[in-house]
Amino acid sequence: SPIDTSHGISPQNGAVPGEQGKQEKSVKRGNWGNQIEFVLTSVGYAVGLGNVWRFPYLCYRNGGGAFMFPYFIMLVFCGIPLFFMELSFGQFASQGCLGVWRVSPMFKGVGYGMMVVSTYIGIYYNVVICIAFYYFFVSMTRVLPWTYCSNPWNTPDCVGVLDGNLSSRAALNITQLLNTTQKRTSPSEEYWRRYVLNLSDDIGNLGEVRLPLLGCLGVSWVVVFLCLIKGVKSSGKVVYFTATFPYVVLTILFVRGITLEGAVTGIMYYLTPQWDKILNAKVWGDAASQIFYSLGCAWGGLITMASYNKFNNNCYRDSIIISITNCATSVYAGFVIFSILGFMANHLGVDVSKVADHGPGLAFVAYPEALTLLPISPLWSILFFFMLILLGLGTQFCLLETLVTAIVDEVGNEWIIRKKTFVTLGVAVAGFLLGVPLTTQAGIYWLLLMDNYAASFSLVVISCIMCVAIMYIYGHRNYFKDIEMMLGFPPPLFFQICWRFISPAIIFFILVFTVIQYRPISYNDYVYPTWAISIGFLMALSSVICIPIYAIYKVCRSEGDTLLERLKNATKASKDWGPALPEHRSGRYAPAFSPSTESHLEVQPLQPEKGQSEAAAASPMQGSNGSAHSQDSRL
Repeated sequence: SPIDTSHGISPQNGAVPGEQGKQEKSVKRGNWGNQIEFVLTSVGYAVGLGNVWRFPYLCYRNGGGAFMFPYFIMLVFCGIPLFFMELSFGQFASQGCLGVWRVSPMFKGVGYGMMVVSTYIGIYYNVVICIAFYYFFVSMTRVLPWTYCSNPWNTPDCVGVLDGNLSSRAALNITQLLNTTQKRTSPSEEYWRRYVLNLSDDIGNLGEVRLPLLGCLGVSWVVVFLCLIKGVKSSGKVVYFTATFPYVVLTILFVRGITLEGAVTGIMYYLTPQWDKILNAKVWGDAASQIFYSLGCAWGGLITMASYNKFNNNCYRDSIIISITNCATSVYAGFVIFSILGFMANHLGVDVSKVADHGPGLAFVAYPEALTLLPISPLWSILFFFMLILLGLGTQFCLLETLVTAIVDEVGNEWIIRKKTFVTLGVAVAGFLLGVPLTTQAGIYWLLLMDNYAASFSLVVISCIMCVAIMYIYGHRNYFKDIEMMLGFPPPLFFQICWRFISPAIIFFILVFTVIQYRPISYNDYVYPTWAISIGFLMALSSVICIPIYAIYKVCRSEGDTLLERLKNATKASKDWGPALPEHRSGRYAPAFSPSTESHLEVQPLQPEKGQSEAAAASPMQGSNGSAHSQDSRL
């Protein structure tokens, strides 16, 4: 729109004293090239590996189609409201996950907690991408290496899906298979455990670094760094491909899947509703947690991405589009996964539940094995792992950008803004070095430990505190007015009720549910030792502990004679809270001291043509400022 081009480019902007510098600051900080870049980046961020390897399994385990009901209820009452809250929060202040806490400085620890969580996820997420890279490279052969049991790493227990065709043992094999379904190990599982990971027997026994994986980890970090080399300027262009191409691959695999024999059985397994399960609290807990983790709330990424938006962007519309796309992708991926699992179960003559799996087991064992049954299997394998790589990268971009933006905004001087590329490089190198232990023989144990503890209940606590801080400490009326000033309309009544009561209640329910449902982690038959689980809890605590520590520090540093005064001062919004650019600071954010107010008033008539063009270009903006003024006078 014309209004955007007038920012900092038209010479008459210089007419307002002191505005030029600020204007450039926004230009220096960067913006999305256009709205599509922001939406695609956020979709890429929200749609990750979990949509493919966690949701379909949860759905099948929790009553098939009946699970969709609690899932969509949780989406409407918790997912979309939290998503909208984080987007509007970041966009209003144009700051990363640390800078936004000028709204109530005592709670800045929440921002640090988000950074810690993003660090943990960023470290292990890229290791999963690197394994996908590894499988992607080894798929470029005529015969996939996990097709037969004739490799040096295979054991006598190995029974391939295709081996029967090659030998006279076919009939014997199938009967053996049915008798010893538990004992059978597939060539893909042995390839994964005995060759790719060369798995050690214990989490403490690291063994050696698996060099192929280390190489792939290097490749994935280089890719992430190159895509973020110019911040959102470069990543905004990359997402045109990384956020859309997975849908092309999903569709190709879907069409291939449903044309196979037995696909319908698999899909029925996935969708047949078992309504009795809907009364089970565990199903509701799973639905709430899946929505919460899948949308990436409380990671800091949403605040960061929204902070690069134009001030008047309609983030209300965006949040609904992105949340619904995310959930639709999960449901769609379920068809892709279960059609091929149904085909494999049909081929083996077993029940679908015998071949269904989730997590790395689905992506690197069950699904690749099913692909070996297809003609030209390397092609399908290459496509599948390419899709996993792109899904992972979309999330990884935002995790890295969150950390970099937080550091740059926090230091905030000219020098670091110019040197942002070097900050990105530093964070990427650190992420690579911290990921090295995860490529050892015990790496997968550590990876699952981080996945289960570093980013589970700490996210729920962070999100709950964020809701309370914005709605009750800063005040819901203030926040609704801020949104009205930004969007031109206050948040709809439904969102006001959700933010104040329903969403915090659901988050609290997830927290209680997580604690009640807690089972110590295990991997296949391996049970984690107590010391490893303690490390897991320390990782979870390390992000939450930032909140009380920073709050105590802030209260001690605040002015005031009594504790109550100090608390008041520590939670009061700081002077520089509000829209980043002066032309958006109207109403209660208008500068208080007289000289600048006068200059603002003098300048208004000097630029009639600008005012008119603005009014023509963006009536909502005029409206929002106007309404903010009128509300002020009423107050």
